[in-house]
Amino acid sequence: MTAACGIACEVCVALEKGICHGCAAGTDAKAPEMVEWLKGIGISCPVLECAIKNKVDYCLRCENLPCDVLYQADHPYSKSLLDLFKVIKEMLKNKQ
Repeated sequence: MTAACGIACEVCVALEKGICHGCAAGTDAKAPEMVEWLKGIGISCPVLECAIKNKVDYCLRCENLPCDVLYQADHPYSKSLLDLFKVIKEMLKNKQ
């Protein structure tokens, strides 16, 4: 399974050790349950909440990428990678 942010849960040690159940795409019917489960253990995931709200499966497919939610989150992308996404998005726009 791949999380809304793009992290591959299958390779995460938290899933391997049974600490986490894995995540969900923003359009997955289980996504709201995942948000509530995370809140129950004291974790908030604004990235998943945003994907649900915007009805986007993965951030990398969102027309708003890169967005303030990702810039303000401390994971999964560095600010320099988000800046690179901006450049790529602009290149794609100019190519059309």
